[in-house]
Amino acid sequence: MLTFTIAVLVLLFILFKLMLVVPMREVVVIERLGKFRTVLQPGFHFLIPFLDRAAYRHDTREQVLDVPTQSCISKDNTQLEVDGLVYLKVMDGRLASYGIEDYRRAAVNLAQTTMRSEIGKLTLSETFAEREKLNESIVREIDVASEPWGIKVLRYEIRNISPSYHVIHTLEKQMEAERQKRAEITLANAEKAATINLSEGERQEAINLSEGEKQKRINEAIGTGQEIAIVAKAKAEGMAKVSEALSKNGGNDAMNMLLKEQFIKQVGDILDNTQVSVIPTEIAKVEGFFQGMDQVSATMNKQGGQG
Repeated sequence: MLTFTIAVLVLLFILFKLMLVVPMREVVVIERLGKFRTVLQPGFHFLIPFLDRAAYRHDTREQVLDVPTQSCISKDNTQLEVDGLVYLKVMDGRLASYGIEDYRRAAVNLAQTTMRSEIGKLTLSETFAEREKLNESIVREIDVASEPWGIKVLRYEIRNISPSYHVIHTLEKQMEAERQKRAEITLANAEKAATINLSEGERQEAINLSEGEKQKRINEAIGTGQEIAIVAKAKAEGMAKVSEALSKNGGNDAMNMLLKEQFIKQVGDILDNTQVSVIPTEIAKVEGFFQGMDQVSATMNKQGGQG
C-alpha cells in the first residue's frame, strides 16, 4: 500500500512538471539543463520533466516604479529635492532575464542619475516652467540606456520639486519685489497718463480760448464795419434829403432859420456852462455870417438847377 501511494505521488509530481499554464499577463523563460531554450507565451504548454524548468517569470503589463526623493543641484546652484514615477513595460523576456540582474532596480537608479543630470542643465525657474520638456528628456535618455535590458520606458513623471527653505524664502522676497515693481510701474503709467490728459486739456482749453477771442475780434470788426456802413448810409441819406429840401421853395429860409437856432442854442450852452461872461464884441458879424450862408445856399441851388 505504501509503495502504491509513493508511486501515485511520483506520477503526480511528474505530471506537474510535465504541464505548465502561463497566465495572460505573463511570459515564462524556460531553461533546459541550465541553458535558455525558449520564452513561453500565455497558454498551456508541455515540458520535459527534470530537463526543462521555468527559470524566470515576467509581468508583461505596464509597471509603475517609484523613484525615491533625491537631492539635485540646478544650473544656478540651487539645491532641490526631486522625486518621480517611471512607467515601463517588459518587451523581451529573454533580455529582461539575462540582460541585467534586476531591471526594476536598474530602471529606478538610471532614472535618478538621469534626473540629476537633466536638472543640472536647467535653472530653478526653468525646472518649473519646462517640466514637460524635462520629463521627455529623462524618458529619452532612460529608453536608450535600457534597450539592452528588454524593457521599454513609456514615460516619466516628476512628482515633486521642493526647493530648500532658504530658497523658498528668497523666492518669496523676489516675488514680493516683483509685485512691488509692477505696482510702481502701474502707478507711474497712471500718473503719466493723467499728466498727458491734463496737458491735453489745458492745450485744448487754450485753443478754445484763442478761437473764441479770435471769433470775438472778428465779430467786433464786422460789427464796427457794419456800424460805419450804416452811419455812412444814414448820413448820405440825410444829406440827400437835405439837398432835396433845399431845392424846394422856402428851403433856404428854413435852413437859415435852423442854423440860427442852433447857433443861438450853442452860444447859450456856452454861457450857461462857463463862469466867465462871454459876449460877442462884434454882434454885427453874426448877421453878416448868416447873410453869407444865404448867399452860399443860393449859389448851390443855382448850380443844382443847371445840372
